[in-house]
Amino acid sequence: MAHEHQHQHQHQHQHGHGAHSHAPAAATPNGLPEILDLDAALFAPHLTALTGRIACLAGDDVRNIVDLGSGTGTGTFALLERFPTARVTAVDSSPAMLERLASAARDRGLGDRVHTLEADAGAGLPGVVDADLVWASASLHHLDDPATALAGIRAALRPGGLLAVAEVDGMPTFLPEGGEPGALESRCREALDGLHAEQLPHRGADWGSLLATAGFSVEQERAEPWELRAPLPEGAGRYAYLVFERIRDNLVGRVSPEDLAALDRLIDGGPEDVRHRDDLVVRSTRETWMARRPA
Repeated sequence: MAHEHQHQHQHQHQHGHGAHSHAPAAATPNGLPEILDLDAALFAPHLTALTGRIACLAGDDVRNIVDLGSGTGTGTFALLERFPTARVTAVDSSPAMLERLASAARDRGLGDRVHTLEADAGAGLPGVVDADLVWASASLHHLDDPATALAGIRAALRPGGLLAVAEVDGMPTFLPEGGEPGALESRCREALDGLHAEQLPHRGADWGSLLATAGFSVEQERAEPWELRAPLPEGAGRYAYLVFERIRDNLVGRVSPEDLAALDRLIDGGPEDVRHRDDLVVRSTRETWMARRPA
Protein backbone atom coordinates (compact mmCIF):
# COMPACT_ATOMS: atom_id res chain seq x y z
CA MET A 1 0.00 0.00 0.00
CA ALA A 2 -1.52 2.08 0.60
CA HIS A 3 -1.66 -0.56 0.11
CA GLU A 4 0.06 0.73 1.80
CA HIS A 5 2.78 2.76 -2.24
CA GLN A 6 1.09 2.78 -3.11
CA HIS A 7 1.54 3.83 -3.09
CA GLN A 8 1.50 1.48 -5.32
CA HIS A 9 3.78 4.57 -4.26
CA GLN A 10 3.20 3.18 -3.79
CA HIS A 11 3.15 4.79 -3.33
CA GLN A 12 4.11 3.46 -6.39
CA HIS A 13 5.96 3.76 -9.68
CA GLN A 14 5.46 0.22 -10.84
CA HIS A 15 2.10 -0.69 -9.39
CA GLY A 16 0.57 2.05 -7.44
CA HIS A 17 1.96 2.03 -4.04
CA GLY A 18 1.08 1.14 -2.90
CA ALA A 19 -0.72 -0.12 0.79
CA HIS A 20 -1.43 1.63 -0.09
CA SER A 21 0.86 3.36 -1.91
CA HIS A 22 0.94 6.34 -2.21
CA ALA A 23 4.15 7.71 -3.48
CA PRO A 24 4.87 11.41 -3.51
CA ALA A 25 5.20 12.60 -7.09
CA ALA A 26 5.70 15.86 -8.89
CA ALA A 27 2.58 15.23 -10.95
CA THR A 28 -0.16 12.64 -11.02
CA PRO A 29 1.03 9.82 -13.30
CA ASN A 30 -1.49 8.45 -15.75
CA GLY A 31 -3.48 5.60 -14.26
CA LEU A 32 -1.90 5.81 -10.82
CA PRO A 33 -4.94 7.10 -8.92
CA GLU A 34 -7.09 4.24 -10.24
CA ILE A 35 -4.40 1.69 -9.34
CA LEU A 36 -4.19 3.09 -5.81
CA ASP A 37 -7.96 3.08 -5.38
CA LEU A 38 -8.31 -0.49 -6.70
CA ASP A 39 -5.50 -1.64 -4.44
CA ALA A 40 -7.33 -0.04 -1.51
CA ALA A 41 -10.63 -1.68 -2.40
CA LEU A 42 -9.19 -5.16 -3.02
CA PHE A 43 -7.08 -5.24 0.14
CA ALA A 44 -9.45 -3.30 2.40
CA PRO A 45 -9.80 -6.13 4.97
CA HIS A 46 -6.03 -6.33 5.32
CA LEU A 47 -5.75 -2.57 5.83
CA THR A 48 -8.49 -2.73 8.46
CA ALA A 49 -6.52 -5.38 10.33
CA LEU A 50 -3.34 -3.30 10.03
CA THR A 51 -4.95 -0.14 11.39
CA GLY A 52 -6.27 -2.29 14.24
CA ARG A 53 -2.70 -3.25 15.13
CA ILE A 54 -1.70 0.41 14.93
CA ALA A 55 -4.54 1.33 17.30
CA CYS A 56 -3.42 -1.30 19.81
CA LEU A 57 0.01 0.35 19.99
CA ALA A 58 -1.02 3.99 19.58
CA GLY A 59 -3.81 3.89 22.18
CA ASP A 60 -7.22 5.52 22.16
CA ASP A 61 -6.21 9.16 22.59
CA VAL A 62 -5.01 9.77 19.02
CA ARG A 63 -6.02 13.23 17.83
CA ASN A 64 -3.30 14.38 15.44
CA ILE A 65 -2.31 12.04 12.58
CA VAL A 66 0.04 12.60 9.63
CA ASP A 67 -0.35 10.55 6.42
CA LEU A 68 3.04 10.83 4.73
CA GLY A 69 2.83 10.38 0.96
CA SER A 70 -0.94 10.29 1.13
CA GLY A 71 -1.74 9.65 -2.55
CA THR A 72 -5.48 9.28 -3.08
CA GLY A 73 -6.13 8.96 0.65
CA THR A 74 -6.35 5.24 1.34
CA GLY A 75 -4.49 5.60 4.63
CA THR A 76 -6.13 8.91 5.48
CA PHE A 77 -9.65 7.51 5.31
CA ALA A 78 -8.78 4.22 7.00
CA LEU A 79 -7.22 6.09 9.92
CA LEU A 80 -10.10 8.57 10.19
CA GLU A 81 -12.43 5.59 10.52
CA ARG A 82 -10.20 3.85 13.06
CA PHE A 83 -9.71 7.01 15.16
CA PRO A 84 -13.07 8.83 15.01
CA THR A 85 -11.93 11.88 17.01
CA ALA A 86 -8.69 12.42 15.08
CA ARG A 87 -7.72 14.87 12.35
CA VAL A 88 -5.31 13.92 9.56
CA THR A 89 -2.69 16.06 7.85
CA ALA A 90 -2.28 14.51 4.40
CA VAL A 91 1.22 15.21 3.06
CA ASP A 92 2.16 14.73 -0.60
CA SER A 93 4.31 16.55 -3.14
CA SER A 94 1.64 16.22 -5.85
CA PRO A 95 -0.93 19.06 -5.83
CA ALA A 96 -3.20 16.99 -8.09
CA MET A 97 -3.22 14.08 -5.63
CA LEU A 98 -3.91 16.41 -2.71
CA GLU A 99 -6.81 18.10 -4.50
CA ARG A 100 -8.27 14.70 -5.34
CA LEU A 101 -7.96 13.66 -1.69
CA ALA A 102 -9.48 16.90 -0.40
CA SER A 103 -12.40 16.53 -2.79
CA ALA A 104 -12.98 12.94 -1.66
CA ALA A 105 -12.90 14.08 1.97
CA ARG A 106 -15.54 16.73 1.29
CA ASP A 107 -17.69 14.20 -0.56
CA ARG A 108 -17.56 11.91 2.49
CA GLY A 109 -18.40 14.72 4.89
CA LEU A 110 -14.90 14.60 6.34
CA GLY A 111 -13.57 17.89 5.01
CA ASP A 112 -13.22 19.39 8.48
CA ARG A 113 -11.06 16.46 9.62
CA VAL A 114 -8.53 16.57 6.77
CA HIS A 115 -5.82 19.14 6.18
CA THR A 116 -3.58 18.85 3.11
CA LEU A 117 0.07 19.85 3.05
CA GLU A 118 2.09 20.03 -0.16
CA ALA A 119 5.60 19.12 0.94
CA ASP A 120 8.55 16.89 0.16
CA ALA A 121 8.79 14.55 3.13
CA GLY A 122 12.54 14.36 2.68
CA ALA A 123 12.85 18.05 3.48
CA GLY A 124 10.91 18.03 6.73
CA LEU A 125 7.29 18.62 7.69
CA PRO A 126 6.80 22.38 8.02
CA GLY A 127 4.31 23.35 10.70
CA VAL A 128 3.66 19.78 11.84
CA VAL A 129 4.27 19.32 15.57
CA ASP A 130 3.05 17.04 18.35
CA ALA A 131 1.65 14.37 16.04
CA ASP A 132 0.35 11.31 17.88
CA LEU A 133 0.78 9.07 14.84
CA VAL A 134 2.64 9.27 11.52
CA TRP A 135 1.61 6.78 8.83
CA ALA A 136 4.09 6.26 5.95
CA SER A 137 2.86 3.74 3.39
CA ALA A 138 5.03 2.98 0.35
CA SER A 139 6.60 6.41 0.64
CA LEU A 140 9.86 6.14 2.60
CA HIS A 141 11.72 4.25 -0.14
CA HIS A 142 11.40 7.31 -2.38
CA LEU A 143 13.50 9.43 -0.05
CA ASP A 144 16.97 10.52 -1.13
CA ASP A 145 18.25 10.76 2.44
CA PRO A 146 16.31 8.52 4.87
CA ALA A 147 18.28 9.68 7.90
CA THR A 148 17.36 13.34 7.37
CA ALA A 149 13.73 12.47 6.63
CA LEU A 150 13.41 10.24 9.70
CA ALA A 151 14.87 13.01 11.84
CA GLY A 152 12.16 15.32 10.49
CA ILE A 153 9.44 12.75 11.21
CA ARG A 154 10.79 12.25 14.73
CA ALA A 155 10.67 16.01 15.30
CA ALA A 156 7.06 16.13 14.12
CA LEU A 157 5.98 13.41 16.58
CA ARG A 158 5.23 14.14 20.20
CA PRO A 159 7.31 12.23 22.74
CA GLY A 160 5.78 8.74 22.88
CA GLY A 161 4.18 9.20 19.45
CA LEU A 162 4.07 6.29 16.99
CA LEU A 163 5.45 5.95 13.46
CA ALA A 164 3.87 3.20 11.36
CA VAL A 165 5.82 2.30 8.20
CA ALA A 166 4.45 0.03 5.45
CA GLU A 167 6.38 -1.03 2.35
CA VAL A 168 5.76 -3.51 -0.47
CA ASP A 169 8.33 -6.02 -1.71
CA GLY A 170 7.83 -5.20 -5.40
CA MET A 171 5.04 -5.37 -7.92
CA PRO A 172 2.10 -7.61 -7.03
CA THR A 173 1.79 -10.87 -8.96
CA PHE A 174 -1.29 -12.23 -10.67
CA LEU A 175 -0.50 -15.23 -12.88
CA PRO A 176 -0.49 -18.96 -12.00
CA GLU A 177 2.79 -20.18 -10.54
CA GLY A 178 4.60 -23.19 -11.92
CA GLY A 179 4.02 -22.58 -15.63
CA GLU A 180 5.13 -20.17 -18.33
CA PRO A 181 2.74 -17.35 -17.30
CA GLY A 182 4.24 -17.34 -13.81
CA ALA A 183 7.77 -17.59 -15.20
CA LEU A 184 7.10 -14.61 -17.47
CA GLU A 185 5.85 -12.63 -14.52
CA SER A 186 8.94 -13.56 -12.50
CA ARG A 187 11.23 -12.33 -15.28
CA CYS A 188 9.30 -9.06 -15.53
CA ARG A 189 9.45 -8.60 -11.78
CA GLU A 190 13.20 -9.30 -11.73
CA ALA A 191 13.77 -6.75 -14.50
CA LEU A 192 11.70 -4.17 -12.60
CA ASP A 193 13.65 -4.86 -9.42
CA GLY A 194 16.85 -4.10 -11.36
CA LEU A 195 15.39 -0.83 -12.62
CA HIS A 196 14.29 0.21 -9.16
CA ALA A 197 17.65 -0.70 -7.65
CA GLU A 198 19.10 1.96 -9.95
CA GLN A 199 16.40 4.58 -9.40
CA LEU A 200 15.34 3.90 -5.80
CA PRO A 201 18.38 2.78 -3.82
CA HIS A 202 16.44 2.62 -0.53
CA ARG A 203 13.78 0.26 -1.78
CA GLY A 204 14.01 -2.90 0.33
CA ALA A 205 16.06 -1.09 2.97
CA ASP A 206 16.37 -2.41 6.51
CA TRP A 207 13.99 0.14 7.97
CA GLY A 208 14.24 -1.42 11.41
CA SER A 209 17.93 -0.49 11.62
CA LEU A 210 17.35 2.93 10.05
CA LEU A 211 14.57 3.68 12.52
CA ALA A 212 16.71 2.62 15.48
CA THR A 213 19.61 4.75 14.25
CA ALA A 214 17.24 7.72 13.93
CA GLY A 215 16.35 7.42 17.61
CA PHE A 216 13.11 5.45 17.40
CA SER A 217 12.24 2.46 19.54
CA VAL A 218 11.12 -0.29 17.14
CA GLU A 219 8.25 -2.16 18.78
CA GLN A 220 6.98 -4.38 15.98
CA GLU A 221 8.26 -5.65 12.63
CA ARG A 222 6.28 -7.95 10.39
CA ALA A 223 6.12 -9.22 6.79
CA GLU A 224 2.68 -10.40 5.70
CA PRO A 225 1.71 -12.07 2.43
CA TRP A 226 -1.61 -10.72 1.19
CA GLU A 227 -3.38 -13.03 -1.25
CA LEU A 228 -6.72 -13.00 -3.04
CA ARG A 229 -8.01 -16.16 -4.75
CA ALA A 230 -11.14 -16.99 -6.73
CA PRO A 231 -13.82 -15.88 -6.45
CA LEU A 232 -11.94 -12.62 -6.81
CA PRO A 233 -13.48 -9.30 -5.82
CA GLU A 234 -14.75 -7.07 -8.60
CA GLY A 235 -11.93 -5.02 -10.03
CA ALA A 236 -9.17 -7.63 -9.70
CA GLY A 237 -8.83 -8.10 -13.47
CA ARG A 238 -8.83 -4.36 -14.05
CA TYR A 239 -6.16 -3.96 -11.35
CA ALA A 240 -3.95 -6.58 -13.03
CA TYR A 241 -4.47 -4.92 -16.43
CA LEU A 242 -3.46 -1.49 -15.14
CA VAL A 243 -0.35 -2.86 -13.41
CA PHE A 244 0.84 -4.69 -16.53
CA GLU A 245 0.00 -1.71 -18.75
CA ARG A 246 1.95 0.57 -16.41
CA ILE A 247 5.10 -1.56 -16.29
CA ARG A 248 5.16 -2.42 -19.99
CA ASP A 249 7.11 0.60 -21.24
CA ASN A 250 9.59 0.31 -18.36
CA LEU A 251 10.49 -3.19 -19.54
CA VAL A 252 11.50 -2.27 -23.09
CA GLY A 253 15.13 -3.28 -23.44
CA ARG A 254 15.08 -5.07 -20.08
CA VAL A 255 13.25 -8.23 -21.14
CA SER A 256 13.41 -10.18 -24.38
CA PRO A 257 11.25 -9.22 -27.37
CA GLU A 258 9.42 -12.52 -26.86
CA ASP A 259 8.61 -11.64 -23.27
CA LEU A 260 7.48 -8.18 -24.31
CA ALA A 261 5.16 -9.72 -26.90
CA ALA A 262 3.79 -12.14 -24.28
CA LEU A 263 3.24 -9.22 -21.93
CA ASP A 264 1.38 -7.36 -24.68
CA ARG A 265 -0.98 -10.33 -25.05
CA LEU A 266 -1.94 -9.91 -21.40
CA ILE A 267 -3.31 -6.41 -22.10
CA ASP A 268 -4.41 -6.48 -25.77
CA GLY A 269 -8.05 -7.43 -25.25
CA GLY A 270 -7.56 -10.95 -26.66
CA PRO A 271 -8.14 -14.34 -25.03
CA GLU A 272 -4.99 -14.08 -22.86
CA ASP A 273 -5.90 -10.63 -21.56
CA VAL A 274 -5.86 -10.60 -17.74
CA ARG A 275 -9.33 -9.03 -17.71
CA HIS A 276 -10.71 -12.23 -19.26
CA ARG A 277 -8.81 -14.85 -17.26
CA ASP A 278 -10.34 -16.95 -14.51
CA ASP A 279 -7.03 -18.15 -13.04
CA LEU A 280 -5.71 -14.94 -11.50
CA VAL A 281 -4.37 -14.92 -7.95
CA VAL A 282 -3.51 -11.48 -6.57
CA ARG A 283 -0.45 -11.66 -4.30
CA SER A 284 1.45 -8.91 -2.52
CA THR A 285 3.78 -8.94 0.48
CA ARG A 286 3.54 -5.96 2.81
CA GLU A 287 6.22 -5.26 5.37
CA THR A 288 5.41 -3.11 8.40
CA TRP A 289 7.40 -1.50 11.18
CA MET A 290 5.91 0.16 14.27
CA ALA A 291 8.33 2.51 16.01
CA ARG A 292 7.92 4.99 18.83
CA ARG A 293 9.62 8.26 19.60
CA PRO A 294 10.86 7.72 23.15
CA ALA A 295 9.03 9.75 25.76
